Amino acid sequence: MDNLLYVGIGGFFGANARYLMTLWLDGAVRDYWPAFPYGTLLVNVLGSFGLALAGVWFAERGGLSPQFRLLVGVGFFGAFTTFSTFASQSLSLLENSNLAAFLLNILLNNGICILSVALGLALGQRWFATS
Repeated sequence: MDNLLYVGIGGFFGANARYLMTLWLDGAVRDYWPAFPYGTLLVNVLGSFGLALAGVWFAERGGLSPQFRLLVGVGFFGAFTTFSTFASQSLSLLENSNLAAFLLNILLNNGICILSVALGLALGQRWFATS
């Protein structure tokens, strides 16, 4: 039962961070291209990078508690990133006949998130490697 509490606490902070960041970015760029989900893209990219970086940190720092790993990895980053919103927004772009934005959203979310994971792993190994 304690593990659920750690995941829930991390999820609370991750979900609220996602909400606030999305509100901020979508509001800041709405005048340029209002149909594109910038906020979702940003949180998915940052979350992919952050989870990869945290994963290396966890692996290299064996003394971290399993509860802390759950709080950060499953709770915070699980709630901070959002595949379901990405999928829903992508379909909405397609339904609104915005094929270019639909394709761009899919390419950017998948491509940049994969690159962000690779960057997070590389930097994590450089910064946190003990050997």
